Amino acid sequence: MAQRRSEWSDRQEIHEVVLRYCRGIDRVDMDLVRSAYHPGAIDHHTGFTGTVEEYLAWVEPLLRARARTGGTMHVVGNHLVELHGDEAVSETYGTSVHWGEPAHSARANFTSGVRFVDHMTYRDGRWAISERWAVREWTRSDAGRFMPKEGDGPAGRRDGQDPLTLLQQSITSRKAHS
Repeated sequence: MAQRRSEWSDRQEIHEVVLRYCRGIDRVDMDLVRSAYHPGAIDHHTGFTGTVEEYLAWVEPLLRARARTGGTMHVVGNHLVELHGDEAVSETYGTSVHWGEPAHSARANFTSGVRFVDHMTYRDGRWAISERWAVREWTRSDAGRFMPKEGDGPAGRRDGQDPLTLLQQSITSRKAHS
């Protein structure tokens, strides 16, 4: 049965597209990143413009290399959606934090203020990005500013051992056995 759409549900689904993209990038989950786009979508990033498949081929090796010694974290702030039927303009303000080795490298350790300007479209029963402009508003070097954790505790991972992945697997496993 088809879900009934409303302005609220459209806005919520569009917001979740943005969040799925950020989680996918930060967890190096390319299937999740891909799910934020429609097939054939176009992405414009600093240093890259092309289709979503070309973007994934470009960004995945960069993320995997970074994940060996660090990572990324995207924090979403303001999010405004202008609905126009089955099309929407979505503007998301945020910060993108990048860290890695060597610790003194500005290219490995920086924070950027970003805006995701997205042309979202509703087709095939879902909202997704048709074209994205990842606008970098500013960048600052964080070289030499990161410190080690003060003690033991949960740590983010870019593999199947991240606390998020373990929790998801635990819940789906329990549901499968009940």
